[in-house]
Amino acid sequence: MTAPHGPAPAGRAAGTTRPQEPDAPGPDRDPTTPATTAPATPSTSTALGAAAIWRRARGLLLALGMLIATGVALAAFNSGENLGALDPRSADRNGSRAVAELLKQRGVTTRVVTRTQDAVDAAGPDTTLLVANPELLSPRQLSELKAAIDLSGGRTVLVTPGRTTLTALAPGVQARRAAPGEVREPACALPAARSAGSAETGGRIGYRTDDPKATACYPDGDHATVLLLPAHADGDTVLLGSGRILENEHLAAQGNASLTLHTLGSRPQLVWYLPSPAEAIESGGAEGEDKTLFELIPAGWTWAVLQLFVAAVLAALWRARRLGPLVTEKLPVAIRASEATEGRARLYRKADARDRAATVLRAATRERLAALVGVPHTRAHDPASLAPAVSARLTGEPRDVTALLFGSTPSDDAALVALADHLDALEREVRTS
Repeated sequence: MTAPHGPAPAGRAAGTTRPQEPDAPGPDRDPTTPATTAPATPSTSTALGAAAIWRRARGLLLALGMLIATGVALAAFNSGENLGALDPRSADRNGSRAVAELLKQRGVTTRVVTRTQDAVDAAGPDTTLLVANPELLSPRQLSELKAAIDLSGGRTVLVTPGRTTLTALAPGVQARRAAPGEVREPACALPAARSAGSAETGGRIGYRTDDPKATACYPDGDHATVLLLPAHADGDTVLLGSGRILENEHLAAQGNASLTLHTLGSRPQLVWYLPSPAEAIESGGAEGEDKTLFELIPAGWTWAVLQLFVAAVLAALWRARRLGPLVTEKLPVAIRASEATEGRARLYRKADARDRAATVLRAATRERLAALVGVPHTRAHDPASLAPAVSARLTGEPRDVTALLFGSTPSDDAALVALADHLDALEREVRTS
C-alpha cells in the first residue's frame, strides 16, 4: 500500500514530479508487487521525422517525377522521324503535306533535303529550291547557297528570311515586321498573284527594295509581303513574308492554294530544304562564328521562361501570406504553460529572433513591475514613469534600470539569457523590498 500523494514541495516547479526508484522497495510496499515506472517525459525535439520529411518533400518529388516522365516521353517521341512546321512530309496543321500532294498531282516532284550540300547539288534550271527557315543557316552555309543560286538559273523561295539572310542571299532588300492582319490583296501585275487574289501573306515580315526589276505584291504600306527578285542566269528569287500559305491548316483559305501552287510549281522539281540546327552549329564552328546558346533557342522558349517566372512570383506571394499577423485561435487540447513557453522559445531560437524574444521578456516584466510599484497600467511602458518608481524600491548600489527594461537588443544568445536572468533578479528584489 502506498502513501497518498501530498502537495508538491514549495521549491519544486509546478507540473513536475520526482520519479521513484523502481528497484528499492519502501517499508510500506510489498516486494512482490511490480514496480511502477514514471511516465516518460514527452519529447520536445524539433527534429523532423520520416513522415514529416515525406510530407514536405512529396510535392517536389512528384514535380521532379513528372518532369523526368515528360523528358522521357519527348525523347521517345523525337527518337523517330522528326516532322515539324513547314515539313512536306507532315500531316499536322502546321505541316505542308497537302502542298506536296497537290504539286504531285500536277507532275511536280518534291524532294526533302536537310543538308546544305544536298541543296546545292540539287539546284538547277528545272528546280525550285525552297528554304523553309533560312535564319538557321550559318554564314558559311549562306555563302554556299548564294553561289549555287547565282549559277542555277532556277527559282529560289525563301520563307520569312531575316536581315542576316537577306544580306547574304538578297542584298539590297530591307525587312521590317509586318502590321497585324494577314489577309492582303495582290496589288501587283504578277500573273500568279492576280490569279490567286487575296491571300494570307501578312502578319510576319514585309520587304522593300529599290530594284526597278523587282515585283512587289500583297503590300503592307511601303513594304511587300511577297517580293519577286530577278536573278542571274534566267532565275529568280521569291521572298515570302509569311509561311501560312504553305501550312495544311490554311492552304484552303482565301487564295493560298493558288498562290502556293503557282509559286512552287513553275519547275518540274521542287527541292524542299529544311535546315538542320546541328549542321548550322558545325558549319558556324568551322568558320569561327558560332551562334550563342540564346540565338539557337527558339523564340517560344522566351515566353515559356517568362511565364514560369511569373508563376514563381505568384507562388511566392501566395506563400508569403503565412508571414502575416498572428491570429489567436482556440487550441483543440489543453497544453501545459511550461510546454507552450518552451515551444515559443524554440520557435524564437529557430528564427534567430532575439529582438522579438527580448521585447516580450521586457514587456512582461514592465507590466508586472508596474503593478508592484503602483504605476498605472497605461504608463507601464513609459521609461519616465516606471524607471524612477522601480529604482526607489531597490537597495544597494545604483543600477541603470532604464537600460535593463528599455535597452537594446542582445547581440547573441548568451546575452539574451543574461538579460532574462537580470530581469528575473530585478523582479524578485522589487517583490521582497
